[in-house]
Amino acid sequence: MTERVFALLAGGGTGGHTYPAIALGQTLVQRGHPASTVRFVGGRRGPEGRVVAEAGFGIDLLPGRGLQRRLTVENVAVVGATLLAFARAIALVRRYRPRVVVGFGGYASLPCLVAAWLLRVPRVVHEQDAAPGLANRIGVRLGAQPAVSLPGTPLPGATLTGNPVRREFRDLHREPERDPATVAMFGGALGAGTVNAAALGLYDRWRDRTDIALHHVTGPRNLEECAHRLEELRKPDDALRYSQVPYEEHMDQLFARTSIAVCRAGAGTIAELTAAGLPAVLVPLPGAPSDHQMRNARTLEAAGAVVVVPDPECRAETLDPLLSSLLADPVRLNQMSASSRALARPNAADALADLVEGRAAQ
Repeated sequence: MTERVFALLAGGGTGGHTYPAIALGQTLVQRGHPASTVRFVGGRRGPEGRVVAEAGFGIDLLPGRGLQRRLTVENVAVVGATLLAFARAIALVRRYRPRVVVGFGGYASLPCLVAAWLLRVPRVVHEQDAAPGLANRIGVRLGAQPAVSLPGTPLPGATLTGNPVRREFRDLHREPERDPATVAMFGGALGAGTVNAAALGLYDRWRDRTDIALHHVTGPRNLEECAHRLEELRKPDDALRYSQVPYEEHMDQLFARTSIAVCRAGAGTIAELTAAGLPAVLVPLPGAPSDHQMRNARTLEAAGAVVVVPDPECRAETLDPLLSSLLADPVRLNQMSASSRALARPNAADALADLVEGRAAQ
């Protein structure tokens, strides 16, 4: 008979849903739950299949993806895959007999929460953003205990735990490189077109500089386009130390050596920036539900931890003088770092683990 699972952690599609789940899994293991009894369920299209396995946990992947918010031919196939995902989720919950199911949002979360409700397994949901996603809202309606990362998140009866970050970020000691100083630019697991264009524009403007190193994470789907653009820009005598990668496998190590980041303002990114105390220029994603990325960014800006640049203004000609000014002012960078770290909730994973263990014991 299959070993009974203590916690089934469901969600994914983006790093913002996946990494808090990994942080919870790591904390449960530290508390004495064998890694074999902490299992994940994710979607086939997200990064979770790779990063969860790298963290040492088992994972099952569900088919399908979310519905398009308009009538499309693709939605016909999506409906079929969704029904299959619900059937698969019910089979997994029956197989593993978890004591608790924890939903983290994203496509794979809802089928597992519904399966747990049908099979009367205790449920918890964790919401990373200020505006709750559909899966978590439905999960709470089905009796799941909600945990939230930010105060004022509109989920009834929620416990404020903060947003868990992986052990690598909780224990991170930053030693920014100085000669040259590293600027990291990234747009989340999938990349961001605006940030990519700005990074390549900065390459063009900074090609003669030796006091800056630019580390550009394009996102896997954007690598070919960005690499082609880079080849068009390159000149034989370029001096700038510039690296371009599709995905950063060790983001914690990048944070440790970086002086300042330019990135989006998703909940997972915010949690990792504050845990590391990394100063940042935040470029909130336009059109995000309830404009939650801008709300996240303005909260950090009010505390003096970041500078906010709206997406339409994220251009090389804007970022060049801003970043150059910040890098030339180590006192301000240190102040931003301290302000950022003061906003962190380093015990978020433990607070969520307390909630999960309590729910499992009911």
